[in-house]
Amino acid sequence: MLRIDTLQISPEVLRLIARIDEFKGAWRALGTLAPDRLSALRRVATIESIGSSTRIEGSSLSDREVERLLSNLAIQSFDTRDEQEAAGYAELMDLVFGAWQDIPFNENHIKQLHQILLRHSEKDARHRGQYKTNSNSVAAFDENGAQIGIVFETATPFDTPRLMGELVSWVNQEREKGYLHALLVIAIFVVVFLEIHPFQDGNGRLSRVLTTLLLLQAGYAYVPYSSLESVIEVNKEAYYLALRQTQRTIRTEAPDWAPWLVFFLRSLAEQVRRLEKKVERERIVLSALPELSLQIVEFAREHGRVTIGDAIRLTGASRNTLKQHFRNLVERGHLEQQGSGRGAWYGLK
Repeated sequence: MLRIDTLQISPEVLRLIARIDEFKGAWRALGTLAPDRLSALRRVATIESIGSSTRIEGSSLSDREVERLLSNLAIQSFDTRDEQEAAGYAELMDLVFGAWQDIPFNENHIKQLHQILLRHSEKDARHRGQYKTNSNSVAAFDENGAQIGIVFETATPFDTPRLMGELVSWVNQEREKGYLHALLVIAIFVVVFLEIHPFQDGNGRLSRVLTTLLLLQAGYAYVPYSSLESVIEVNKEAYYLALRQTQRTIRTEAPDWAPWLVFFLRSLAEQVRRLEKKVERERIVLSALPELSLQIVEFAREHGRVTIGDAIRLTGASRNTLKQHFRNLVERGHLEQQGSGRGAWYGLK
């Protein structure tokens, strides 16, 4: 069973939990943003999450390519492994956002979520939705792709069902008792889940979707509107370091939960900070911008970028008039210009 008696609640951990919970309460009021604004925020966050979570695992798809993929999800035909993985992640996120209240947290449903995650991945057809049957210890490779060592040993295929059963039971018992704060329970679940590495592939991506599921079930209703995955991608080296520092101690007499716990809570606090900034921008935009400028900003938010050509097609206004609006939006910090001349485009700052 898990040893959590060594869990130490430092002043920083307390401060981070208080910060996150303060925003959780405030979101009830902030969440009264107009439905179309919330929808736009969620779409941008979803694109960022899919792009970041798959890139953490080695994908090369940009957010722009992910956006194009989402607009064509109905075709159900994807040429590359990167596209297959992004499509599965998108469908799983959509399910979790829409049905989190109806997804019991048990092993069968975790396996079903894994099956959806990899449903388009041809190479994973044999093992999707099933615990691993081969060792999948995390290895280090040189620049030529040759294995140079094992970073850490994951659970054996033999031990995996028992360890997963214990972990899921622990989460549900702690959620019922309410002794540990929900964020501590979620943090411990994630690091132990990744230490077990229960599936042959897709463990990292699934851990991030399960994080979202558990946060939603714990009442953190703002989660769909700000991408935690993109925070982790920016801090990828620190993410892996914190995981390894805690993982190597989990099966010892004195597990050191602190490295992972602090990283996880800092990431959640950054997710909150980013969303606060976006919401504040919404207020400024709604209260202070001319109608043409507002249309330009909305287009950029929904599509990830906007060009003057896009704005002409959208509004019917003249190029010279729109140039002035773009100039003002850049000067006021709403948009950021990329490139120059006819190839210039603008993204949200």
